[in-house]
Amino acid sequence: MQLVDIALVMVLLGLLLGFVGAGGSGFIISILTVVFGYPIHTALGTALAAMFFSSLSGSVSHYREGNMALKTGAVVGLAGAAGAWVSSGWSSLIPEDKLGFMTSGMLFASGLALWFRMLYVSRRSEASGDSVPPGGTHDFRYWLQALLIGLITGSLSGLFGIGSTPFIQLGLMLILGMSMRVAAGTTMLVIMPIALAGGAGYFSIGYLDVQLLAAVVIGTMSGSYVGAKFTKRVPVVWLKTCMVLTPMMGAAILLL
Repeated sequence: MQLVDIALVMVLLGLLLGFVGAGGSGFIISILTVVFGYPIHTALGTALAAMFFSSLSGSVSHYREGNMALKTGAVVGLAGAAGAWVSSGWSSLIPEDKLGFMTSGMLFASGLALWFRMLYVSRRSEASGDSVPPGGTHDFRYWLQALLIGLITGSLSGLFGIGSTPFIQLGLMLILGMSMRVAAGTTMLVIMPIALAGGAGYFSIGYLDVQLLAAVVIGTMSGSYVGAKFTKRVPVVWLKTCMVLTPMMGAAILLL
């Protein structure tokens, strides 16, 4: 019966997340721990694994629109998967109270990173880099940077159960020079192997409940599908504000 309640709550959460275009892993973690009493490690593993399904649908859409650097995304994603797999095991070594506090801090940092990304994009001319750079023109330094971006962001995702979306996008734009449009699409591709490897890591140490995962995925994806249809009815400035505040609100709930 509790799984039904969780699915219904996740539908409501999905409506909000789809409406504002936010990822929502912080809210998922907070609701599972604070409202339903799940251990923080189980909540982290569930939230991370759930992101695979949401990023899968997003990746298909971005690929069809041509908003994706496939080779770069594959390199960053595979490096991120390695980092997520290793760091998911580290999380079991951290006590629940400390891990909850650390995850809350990362969610606040995620909100700040989102704000910085929006500020950066608003000051950058998309005309200077709106196409995907040809794969054959990149040197060794470029691919080394791509590997490091993947390892760092993947490790953060695996350890704290968050998507690290703003950190990945900032790395792709600031370090690898992608446009916002291509960085957004490539990030969806990057998150898939990170979420899959991180979720598998949590499953291997006994912190992934498959039935709970199904309830979360069904609820959030159903709600976000409907919520996304109302996005155009709200001023852009409100949406941007909500995107920044969403992870911060999840962080605040987690501290309760």
